[in-house]
Amino acid sequence: MGRVVAIDYGEKRTGLAVSDPLRMIVGFHVTVLSCEVIMYLKNYTENHNVELFILGEPRQMDYTHSENMPRVEKFRKDLQRAIPSVEVQMVDERFTSVLAHRIIIESGVKKIKRQDKGLVDKLSASILLQTYLELIRE
Repeated sequence: MGRVVAIDYGEKRTGLAVSDPLRMIVGFHVTVLSCEVIMYLKNYTENHNVELFILGEPRQMDYTHSENMPRVEKFRKDLQRAIPSVEVQMVDERFTSVLAHRIIIESGVKKIKRQDKGLVDKLSASILLQTYLELIRE
């Protein structure tokens, strides 16, 4: 069984989270500059068995696409062209950033560290991945 990589794509930064090979837990998470994320993922997939990319689909509360959707869709197409051997599946990412902020605050992270937007991005990707892993177990 291959790993699952969750991607919280943003205009400047992209949060990534990776499952363990058995898809039981979130193995690690990082933040990468969006202009470098496809190269990062190409290198990662060359060294690890990745079976699936989960890409956060930006939606509004009324389920319509958010203003970031055109960038995410372009990224999805570029990712599929660059790494055609790995399926890309879109997953609703509503509330991941809100949950990430809440987790950071409730965990006691100091205010200066909470201003690190990369922390929110990689935690959002982790939440997206954990949610997906729980859904496939049901």
